[in-house]
Amino acid sequence: MKLSLAFIRNFFLLLSVLVAVGYATNALDGGLTVNNLLIGVSTGLGFGLLVIAAGRYFERFNLRAFNVAAIGLGCGYLMGQAILVALDAVFQMGTLAVEPQVLGFFRILVFLFSVYLAMVLTARASEELTISIPFVKFTPTARKKKDILVDASVLADTRLLDLLGSGLVDNQVVLPRYILVELQAQVETGDDNTRSRARRSLDIVKKMEGLPGLGLRFTDTDIPEVKEPMLKLVRLARLLDTNILTADINRIQQSEIEGVKVVNIHTLANALKPVAQAGEFIDIKVQRYGKEQRQGVGYLDDGTMVVINGGAEYIGDTIKARVLSVKHTSSGRMIFCNTMDEAAKASQAAAERGEEEPAGVGPGGAASRKYFSV
Repeated sequence: MKLSLAFIRNFFLLLSVLVAVGYATNALDGGLTVNNLLIGVSTGLGFGLLVIAAGRYFERFNLRAFNVAAIGLGCGYLMGQAILVALDAVFQMGTLAVEPQVLGFFRILVFLFSVYLAMVLTARASEELTISIPFVKFTPTARKKKDILVDASVLADTRLLDLLGSGLVDNQVVLPRYILVELQAQVETGDDNTRSRARRSLDIVKKMEGLPGLGLRFTDTDIPEVKEPMLKLVRLARLLDTNILTADINRIQQSEIEGVKVVNIHTLANALKPVAQAGEFIDIKVQRYGKEQRQGVGYLDDGTMVVINGGAEYIGDTIKARVLSVKHTSSGRMIFCNTMDEAAKASQAAAERGEEEPAGVGPGGAASRKYFSV
């Protein structure tokens, strides 16, 4: 690759020098003279080096960016021509006399404005550009990752900023503008809870815009004939060929019918919860009484319920407990523990019976069976 670039640059320098020398010897007085040769060589070298130096700035861009710029340039030219045709018709029908210099300068301004506007709009919609013919759509086969369409239910969850800021999500995040319109309407006309949730969602959107390296893109695409928010989002994901990030379990059920992949932030959070192993010691605050006598219940920072045998005597205190087992339920994980006193008693009883571990340590042990039997 480096050898190819070096060859191209040297060839371009040589070509620039030859063209400049040829132009200097033909256009300047004297023809083929030493002075004209020096002017041609210096001009060609200067121009070639300037272009190569400017080309290093574009090394960060790929062929797709060049194609998008070319399409925008062509569309801008056509738009400028259309505007000028309409303005010429207006000038011909009117009696306003315009100087040719003023009219030429105005034409330049119209073309510059049209080209810039078309290139900006094309760049913003670059992900939606596809080569298509009737009933056939060509998509790049090398594209493996899909963009992520953000649902309104996940915008109110502050964990979204932690997820997007972690670097795990390097895809482009797509946010429909109709969701922002709905949130703004909720801020103005909703009840207290709805307004608070909508404001929090809008604040999270502003913080998402400031996250470095996050490709946040707003889409104006809407499906007005679909009124149900859940069905509209799934249909929009199919149209844009994206996945959905949500906090609503109903989205998953609907997506299975439509064939759209949905990532639920609650499922992701449960998958990342730390798993305590049997025999480990944890610090837990006993917050209330359990279902059985002398049982206490506490919660970890991620919301995991911890049932502590012998914890009823330590309500309101933070104690050290030994993990007996971990239960996986439909609502999440549950950890069963013994207090240090209970663990010592269980170890002593196990030693007297000749057992290696206290009874009830395993996931199907007596401690967990006792809790679920109530």
